Amino acid sequence: MAMLGKRRPSRAASGKSGLTRTSAPKTPVSSESDSLVIERLAHDGRGVAHNAAGKAVFVDRTLPGERVEVAVHVNRKRFDEAHVKALLSRSAQRVEPPCGYFGQCGGCQLQHMDIETQRVHKQDVLRELFARQGITLDTPRLLHGSTEHYRRRARLGVKVDGQNNVLLGFRAAHSHRLIDINQCYVLVEPLQALLPPLRTFLTTLEAPRQVGHIELLATASECVLLVRQLKQHAGDTERWQQFAEQQGIALGAWVGRESAELHWYSAEPVLEETLRIQGQPPLPLTFLPGDFLQVNAEVNQLMVAEVVAWLAPSPGQRIVDLFAGMGNFSLPLAMGGAQVHAVEGSPSMVARIKTNAARNQLDVSAQQADLSDDAAINGLLKAQGNLDALVLDPPRNGAESICQALGRYPVPRVAYVSCDPATLARDAAHLLHAGYRIKQVAVADMFLHTAHMETLMLFEYEG
Repeated sequence: MAMLGKRRPSRAASGKSGLTRTSAPKTPVSSESDSLVIERLAHDGRGVAHNAAGKAVFVDRTLPGERVEVAVHVNRKRFDEAHVKALLSRSAQRVEPPCGYFGQCGGCQLQHMDIETQRVHKQDVLRELFARQGITLDTPRLLHGSTEHYRRRARLGVKVDGQNNVLLGFRAAHSHRLIDINQCYVLVEPLQALLPPLRTFLTTLEAPRQVGHIELLATASECVLLVRQLKQHAGDTERWQQFAEQQGIALGAWVGRESAELHWYSAEPVLEETLRIQGQPPLPLTFLPGDFLQVNAEVNQLMVAEVVAWLAPSPGQRIVDLFAGMGNFSLPLAMGGAQVHAVEGSPSMVARIKTNAARNQLDVSAQQADLSDDAAINGLLKAQGNLDALVLDPPRNGAESICQALGRYPVPRVAYVSCDPATLARDAAHLLHAGYRIKQVAVADMFLHTAHMETLMLFEYEG
């Protein structure tokens, strides 16, 4: 990977992913155009073409090289947004979408592409965003799962329409409109099997309007269904209990408008995630409803294993894990013998880390801190002193302040796990400017059939 981290002359960057919208309001239109040839893919997976006047046109569900007749549905000052009226020529990478709701439901954007094309697109997006920061990357390694039915948790909306029909489903793209479904292709099989009886059951409720949404979760041992209810209805509570018993699932309800409380309609389950890293014994982690859990269990295991391999923890090493969640990286690193200090913004998650560390007899300390506060970041890094490594797993807005602080308080190795490649590229530029170099890059296809990805990068400080 000779080109990793090689810096080209810097230039200004937006720090934004995909399209940059102008201030002009969008104007819905319905117009036709001559045929267009799709030139490339935008970051969000839409095809990009130019009309006869040279104006960019973003076309839903198209592929490079295809000739299409389109209808423009949104006109903007700098570009138009369109959909296909007729596919005049077809790319060899086009496939039949496996889900009948594709194009209506907003959950998946790339099911018209073969899987290899999806993954190459994600690698290309990462390299392009880094190029905008003046950083050249070789093609990153790819981490991916073995199944397309990967999603172990989901949140579905419930709505009663004007004809008193009960709808269950996901939102349409860029809309509050609910798409009524009875199956979801990307859900793990136990959750897929639960959708048809759940949809039928909702029609039997006396007060379906009191149901806001439903969360589904599949662990290795059971399925959990959590209902968001504005208020309880005695008759419906009994119905929910009977449904849970018939389906053999754990069932709870968040009840209330503001400060919702969790009520279990079945025996309260023990929720557990078991990480299996090669060379280590199984690592069980308990969690509670509402805790953050990656949707793709298999790819999460691969990401954890990658970070552990990069940092090679051993007795005597000191590692800090920022945005630690429930200890997804902290505890496996401690399994290697390192002394790990986990930092998390949520007090309840800090408690979860401590509980799991004690249960597994691991050397992990944990604290709550606001990792968006510059003073807190500087104080934390200064107090930790000489570290061997640091892990970053921030939310979508990234960790810009932390990466700037790492220039003042350098750490030999930094493993950065990102869910937004644009903010990662921005933060990487800060680290490179401070004397770090990129040593490893991997793209994790956590969200198959969508434009989203996880990126892992290893930085080493060279001064």
